[in-house]
Amino acid sequence: MGIEIKKVAVVGLGNLGAQIAVLSAANGYKVSAYDPDKDVFMRYINEYTAIEPSKVRPSPINQSEWPAAAKKVEMCSSLAEAASGADIIFEVVPENLEIKLKVWAEIDAAVDDHCILATNSSSMPVSKMEGATRNPQNCLNIHLYRPELGQNMADVMGGSQTTEEVISAGKEFVKSLGLVPLGVNKELLGFCFNRVWRAIKRETLYMWGNGFVNYRDVDRAWMIFTNQPYGPFGLMDKVGLDVVWDIEMVYYNESQDPKDYPPQALKDMIEAGNLGMKTGQGFYTYPDPDFEKPGFLNP
Repeated sequence: MGIEIKKVAVVGLGNLGAQIAVLSAANGYKVSAYDPDKDVFMRYINEYTAIEPSKVRPSPINQSEWPAAAKKVEMCSSLAEAASGADIIFEVVPENLEIKLKVWAEIDAAVDDHCILATNSSSMPVSKMEGATRNPQNCLNIHLYRPELGQNMADVMGGSQTTEEVISAGKEFVKSLGLVPLGVNKELLGFCFNRVWRAIKRETLYMWGNGFVNYRDVDRAWMIFTNQPYGPFGLMDKVGLDVVWDIEMVYYNESQDPKDYPPQALKDMIEAGNLGMKTGQGFYTYPDPDFEKPGFLNP
């Protein structure tokens, strides 16, 4: 008999943390969650329900179901309260190893020995965090993409000591949320598809940041070639340019290759407070970005 997951806990209720909590609740799991910002969860739920359905592929649950599923999530006043009795707990905090290690130590002190510890990190292997727990055999990377945009998939990768039983349980959990598990057989920075996306992101940032191309033309080309509703720069706006910077720095810190260092032009945007969709200004202006307007792809 495999590992049985009944209760899910989520620590960090930003974009993907909120989605993990809601998708879990919608699929019959008992869910508890914690974030020091008490309002962030509903901000994201309201954002999901405002998305124009015609602009994205369907998410794993109907858009109209998000608010009802959100009400099933038990909001807790502390990490320890949220973690109590969990069978799997997700860490979904900023892409900063020091912050993650601090949170993982708190999680380890609060959960039972059987609990699966998962990080939704966009790039860091869980082996960098497993040392903060007494049960490294229970540690996983489960990295979701953007279910609210119809990106219905998640990377699943073990750490240096993760058991096959835990990896299998992680994949089955991902399937239960209506997502496709993307298995990674050996530890790899960036995991499965996120590493592919990162290669595209690095190259497009390099071309734009060094003045070779206009970001709008890159997005137009991508949208025409793939028939997607946005291009790489539009997607980076959706992710958050500060988050993009942090992820790129993870790769640079690992390789120390100057080619992996993100361009100064991106840092300038961040320092000016232009972080993308969440601030109303990034590469595009929101809530009505040019790539969504008629004529963006016209000759």
